[in-house]
Amino acid sequence: MAENKDFTLDDIEGLVKKHYKKIILVVLAIIVGFGSFYQVQTEEVGVVTRLGKHVRNESSGLNVKIPFFEKVYKVPVERQKKQEFGFRTEKADVRTTYGRSGTTEDESLMLTGDLNLAKVEWVVQYRIDKPYNYLFKVRNPENTLHAISEAITRQIVGDRTVNEVLTVGRAEVASKVKELMQKTAREYSLGVQIIQVVLQDVNPPDEVKQAFNAVNEAQQEKETMINQAKSEYNKVIPKARGQAEETIQKAEGYATKRVNNSQGEVARFNALYKEYAQAPKVTKQRIYLETMQEVLPQLGDRIITPGDNKNEILPLLNMKR
Repeated sequence: MAENKDFTLDDIEGLVKKHYKKIILVVLAIIVGFGSFYQVQTEEVGVVTRLGKHVRNESSGLNVKIPFFEKVYKVPVERQKKQEFGFRTEKADVRTTYGRSGTTEDESLMLTGDLNLAKVEWVVQYRIDKPYNYLFKVRNPENTLHAISEAITRQIVGDRTVNEVLTVGRAEVASKVKELMQKTAREYSLGVQIIQVVLQDVNPPDEVKQAFNAVNEAQQEKETMINQAKSEYNKVIPKARGQAEETIQKAEGYATKRVNNSQGEVARFNALYKEYAQAPKVTKQRIYLETMQEVLPQLGDRIITPGDNKNEILPLLNMKR
């Protein structure tokens, strides 16, 4: 049975000197192996540079690069990112909490077009759509985008009154900020796409909030009274117009009726006169008979006879008895 032999430092040093080439090759193989392969996640794109020059983009999965010569930058192109202004998200959960740590008063305080102050808090949501531009065209794209958003928002808010920014103009302000930010980002080659701009909260400064609320209440009361007056107007005026139209139509109908009756009488008279002119005696006799036919039934039991007697209307005998 062989005896166990303890290795000394001299023995180890001798082995290393004897096999140092093999050891170096193994170490180099391990370094090259680990340095040649890299993993790109699903939401990322790998931007590969060779000696500082961009050569290609790699999609998600296991990829190979030349160690020591090529460098990989992994850019999350599918991830939606955001920047917050005037506030910060402290805890994102079912009930998200917000705070002002890390912000300054000047970040959200803005001057409106009517020389009033307003605290504007907003969020910019974006994603990286051109990784090469995002990495190499601008020194610090995040800070640049932050400065662009703040400058454009102040410009848009400064063109509007405080009431527009606080109430009806919020959606228009957000839309305009998004449009100008996207245009500026393309001009600067930031390589980002603006997804959405949301005005999170807009309030007057704390020092004038109470007075501003009183003004808003007065304006709302004014609008309410104007709407009530318009409602009453819409009830009374159409009714009066309808009645006036009805009266006018009745008057026009009565006038048309009288004109038609008069025209009918004239036509009848002209027809009679025409017949009379052709045979005056016959026409007089016919008119006389027609008139008697209408008059006599109204006299009752009386008859008119010619003569010199004073009593020209004689009572008839009571033949019914």
